[in-house]
Amino acid sequence: MHEATNTREAILNRIRTANTAANATAHATDHQSIERNYQQTTTLDRETILKIFLDHLHEYDAHVVEAKPDALAATVAEVLKSNNQKSVIVADNFPEENLPSGFMWQRESQSTKDQFDTAAGAISGCEVAIAHTGTIILRGARKLTLLPDRLLCIVYEHQIVDTVPEAIARLEQYKTETLTFVSGPSATADIEMTRIRGVHGPRFLDVIVVRD
Repeated sequence: MHEATNTREAILNRIRTANTAANATAHATDHQSIERNYQQTTTLDRETILKIFLDHLHEYDAHVVEAKPDALAATVAEVLKSNNQKSVIVADNFPEENLPSGFMWQRESQSTKDQFDTAAGAISGCEVAIAHTGTIILRGARKLTLLPDRLLCIVYEHQIVDTVPEAIARLEQYKTETLTFVSGPSATADIEMTRIRGVHGPRFLDVIVVRD
């Protein structure tokens, strides 16, 4: 027990030392000196970037449809009807005007854990999407992407970037907030390589890409 206490104190002392102002400055200097020779901006045109993004979504077994801005609400209705969804939990910041009539909507902040767990689905916008990895990044929305069986995400064309560094640059303003990265439906495999969907999130991912 005495040895464990000494080890714990040694670890904590190292953390305290690393967090001193002098060391923080040194670490910041070290960070600035790191070479960044990797690609940070795209060389591709917008149509190619969009095609790469859509191809990755299809590879991940996401269901993808495209829509014009003025037809977004109607497209949302079509997707929900095709999945027999009559009630959906909606992200708090999702615009009211994009929610079609004829469905039961419940805002994220007004929903209980049990309601999330039994919901037919959830709907959210996004902050940015990465074509190179097929990843959609949401601000907050952890419960929306963990408990409901199906997630519908709205991605505007201008939100799609090619590379990871471009996405991180756009997310700078949200660096102190919770961010959720979604790359297709949730899937995992056990030691026998049996693939199981829905363990760590939605089993089904629907994406509406809004063409500007």
